[in-house]
Amino acid sequence: MHIAIDARIINSTTGRYVERLVTYLQEVDTENEYSILVRAKDELFWTPRNSNFTVRIADFDNYSFAEQIGFKKFLKKLNADLVHFCMPQQPVNYKGKKVTTFHDLTLIKTYNSDKNWFVFHAKQKIGKYVFKKVIEDNDELITISNFTQKELIEFSPIVADKSTVIYESSDVSQIPPKKYDLPFKKYILYVGQQSDYKNIKRLGDAHQILLAKYPDLGLVLVGRKNASALSNEKYFNDRKYHNILFTDFVDDSQLSWLYTHANAYIFPSLMEGFGLPGLEAMGYGTPVVSSNATCLPEVYGPAAYYFNPIDTSDMAEAIDQVLSDDKIRTRLSKAGFKQIKKYSWKKMAKETHAVYMRVLNATN
Repeated sequence: MHIAIDARIINSTTGRYVERLVTYLQEVDTENEYSILVRAKDELFWTPRNSNFTVRIADFDNYSFAEQIGFKKFLKKLNADLVHFCMPQQPVNYKGKKVTTFHDLTLIKTYNSDKNWFVFHAKQKIGKYVFKKVIEDNDELITISNFTQKELIEFSPIVADKSTVIYESSDVSQIPPKKYDLPFKKYILYVGQQSDYKNIKRLGDAHQILLAKYPDLGLVLVGRKNASALSNEKYFNDRKYHNILFTDFVDDSQLSWLYTHANAYIFPSLMEGFGLPGLEAMGYGTPVVSSNATCLPEVYGPAAYYFNPIDTSDMAEAIDQVLSDDKIRTRLSKAGFKQIKKYSWKKMAKETHAVYMRVLNATN
């Protein structure tokens, strides 16, 4: 059988899922033929080690006319027995057998203030149509948490009959850590995107409350300085907040050092499909203080100290409890190591492969 995996997002934040999937599928399936479809700029981003895996260029923008027309023609010519779309964006009228992964519903449930309001909401309307069409036409759907599956069922009840929950996992980098020079010795850490739903402004507000008790405490925000990060930086500067550092991009060796030396990892998000960064922090033994919203208690279990992400005072109090109590910190660190053992990229690949086989073996 010939299976195509739409990996056009492989070099992105969500692309970690795609990269780990295709990497571990090579350990699961050495018989079927796989075409890994990437953008031209990412042709060398991932290199297969098995002869039954081939990287092919599919240079079509997400949510574009080229995707709807050109990508559809590309897939028809490719003539795969099954296509796995790793995100909902896809040619909605493609008629072959197909599986789609839904990571979350942020596209249709959130708004980012750095975007044009009218354009963004127009895209949301298109997104809702695409989601409905994808749900109706795909043979099976994959969600990365029970919470995301529940949200998707509420959006379209037919999801209940054609969806499978397959958890992601996390890795601890094997690259030796390289020190990242900071202007403070004690700090709390956040890693990732800074869109509005990530709730970074409230995290900054909570950090400033904590400075009354911990005047030398830093807040380190790791991630590219895109429009969302610049908006948060302006918010903090306008209010004359201090001890907040935006790192911009850092390499894996420096990120390992930042995780290892952080006093706590804070995840203030209002909406997540899985919450991968918190698990990554647990892999370094870093105590995790997390929002209690959406899927996060499901994924982190007893290995995080939770707060209400809307309540800045509650967030500050939860962080204070972890910073000030060595017993809590030790408990969270031990629980984190135990929690991450529940997740496995290879298990994720095996379960995804099982979905492929189920769809391929189904009679029309």
